[in-house]
Amino acid sequence: MVQEWMRHFQDWLCYQLEAADGSGTRFREDNWQHAGGGGGCTRVIQQSQVLEKGGVAFSAVWGEMSDKAAQQLLMPDPAYFATGVSVVQHPRSPLVPISHMNVRYFEAGNGEAWFGGGLDLTPIYVDEAQARWFHQQIAQVCQQHDPTYYPRFKSWADEYFYITHRQETRGIGGIFFDRLTVGKDGSFEELFAFIQDVGQVYGRAYSTLMRLNRDLPYTDRQKQWQLVRRGRYAEFNLAIDRGTRFGLETGGRTESILMSLPPQVEWHYNYTPEPNSPEAATQQWLRKGVDWVTEPGK
Repeated sequence: MVQEWMRHFQDWLCYQLEAADGSGTRFREDNWQHAGGGGGCTRVIQQSQVLEKGGVAFSAVWGEMSDKAAQQLLMPDPAYFATGVSVVQHPRSPLVPISHMNVRYFEAGNGEAWFGGGLDLTPIYVDEAQARWFHQQIAQVCQQHDPTYYPRFKSWADEYFYITHRQETRGIGGIFFDRLTVGKDGSFEELFAFIQDVGQVYGRAYSTLMRLNRDLPYTDRQKQWQLVRRGRYAEFNLAIDRGTRFGLETGGRTESILMSLPPQVEWHYNYTPEPNSPEAATQQWLRKGVDWVTEPGK
C-alpha cells in the first residue's frame, strides 16, 4: 500500500513541478535495481526554464543490513523493507527558493514499522511574507493530524537543518520528523495519512512559490549570492545530512544520493555580506527559533 502510494506520488509531484516550470521540459527517468532486492526510479530535470536541476527519486528496497548499518539505525532486526520519495529542487533564478522534501517508510524483519520525513525551504533572498505563508501551509496540515506536530517538528527541523560549522540554518526550515512508530505514535492509517498530506502540501506550496517568483528579473550580484548560498547547501548535504552520509557509507547508489547537490556553486575565502545589504538581511534570518506562523505584532 505505502509503496504504491509513493510511486504514484512521484508521478503526481513531477507533473506539478513540470506545470509550474511551464517550459515543456520533462523529468528524465532512470530506473535502477538494488542488490538486495527491489530498486527505484530517479527522475531528474535539468536546464529547464525555472529548474536548473531538480530531482524526484522513488525507491522500494529490501534485504538484510550490515551490522554497521543496523547499529546506526537502531534496527531491532537486520532484515528490512524501505520505501520513500526524496526531492530536491535547484532553480535557475536566485529569486526562486531551493526546496527539499522527503517522505519514507521503514519496516524491520520483526514487524516493527515507522514513518519519517520532512520538508524545508532555502530562499536565496528571504521574502518574509512568503516565508510566513509557507510555514502556515505546513502548520495547517499538521494541525489536522495532531496539534503538537508543527511546534515539535518545526523545532526538530531548526535543529536538524543547521550548519554547525557556520552557526546558521540552511534556510528558513520547515518540519522534520523521524521514527514515528506504528502503534506507539499512532495507528498505521493515521501515520500514513499524515505522510500523504506532507507530500501533497509540499507539491502545492512549492509549485505556488515557483509561479510567484519565476518571472522576476534578477541581477548578476543576486546570481553570485545564489552560488554562495548553494555552497552552504552543499556543505550541509555532504558534511552533516545523515541520509547522505548513511547512503555513501553503506554502498548506496551514488548518483541518486548526490542528486541533491546543486549544479554550480562558489566558495569565496572569508566571505561576508556587505552591511545593510539585501544579502546581509537574508543572513539575519538564518537562525533557529524564528516564529514564522505568528504574524508580526500579534
